[in-house]
Amino acid sequence: METKTDIQGREEIVVLVDLFYVKVRQDELLGPIFDDVARVDWDLHLPKLVAFWQTVLFGDGGFRGNPLGVHMQLVEKTAMDWPHFQRWLALFRETVDELFQGERASHIKSAADDMAHVIYSRINKVPDPRFDPAKLTPEQKARYTKYRPEASA
Repeated sequence: METKTDIQGREEIVVLVDLFYVKVRQDELLGPIFDDVARVDWDLHLPKLVAFWQTVLFGDGGFRGNPLGVHMQLVEKTAMDWPHFQRWLALFRETVDELFQGERASHIKSAADDMAHVIYSRINKVPDPRFDPAKLTPEQKARYTKYRPEASA
């Protein structure tokens, strides 16, 4: 039985991103969004995704971009509902688990989960289902109400 290692650097991220997006493109639910609706130029997009995840894990990927803005543009063209994000997350977790184990592998799955929830809630203008203002500490509530005055009511 082969022991999996953790994500060590860029090389492992390239393997993860490449395999994950092969699965995404073959997926009946997600593939058409990427290939037919967004018309992703994979030769340009994959290196950006590697840079994004390298920045998330190691802080040195040099990612520049606006993932929220890109996803916001798609809302007008196709369904971007929670089942789509759940499928994306399931494939991502499956791919990470297939390839790696360890602290960084766990972290990248957690970061993907956070990103999916934030992007989904923002582009669909709905609250993040994980967020419950009633569970905020007093300090968090004070900060939150600065940005959302209606939350103090």
